[in-house]
Amino acid sequence: MGTDDKLKNTANEKLGEAKEAMGKASGDDDLEKEGKTDQVKSDLKQAGEKVKDAFK
Repeated sequence: MGTDDKLKNTANEKLGEAKEAMGKASGDDDLEKEGKTDQVKSDLKQAGEKVKDAFK
């Protein structure tokens, strides 16, 4: 996996941050939780990319 995957993960993390902020602003707890979940998933994927890079 390369730079494209890292960029997708970063984009997904930013989208998650936006969802979380929109959820907080509108009082939508489900949207806020979805945003947090998206961020965690992106963080885990990024960690996987770093591990892969370490073994290259």
